[in-house]
Amino acid sequence: MTRCEFFTEDDRITGFTVFGHSGYGEAGTDIVCAAVSAVVTMAEATINDVCGAKAKVRVKNEDARITLTLPASCDEEDSVQAVLAGMLITLCSLRDDYPDYIEVLEV
Repeated sequence: MTRCEFFTEDDRITGFTVFGHSGYGEAGTDIVCAAVSAVVTMAEATINDVCGAKAKVRVKNEDARITLTLPASCDEEDSVQAVLAGMLITLCSLRDDYPDYIEVLEV
């Protein structure tokens, strides 16, 4: 199962961790993992490369894990929060379609 954890402080999403393989299909053909990977990649690229938020990103390939942590404040805060909210909504939609393969939590 893929687990997606969103970290919040008050009403602000401060980052996320996504880890694990969904197990929906064989490696290389798993549509759930591919969808999650696309959402995570788009969010990270938009937050750092488009918005310039300078979020800290850690990747652990052996765990299939990525963690993104926002700085305490950033110039494009509203845009960054919109991206993270869109990511959360998209992953929740995937969870609703594939409940045995993806879990989404706000922690």
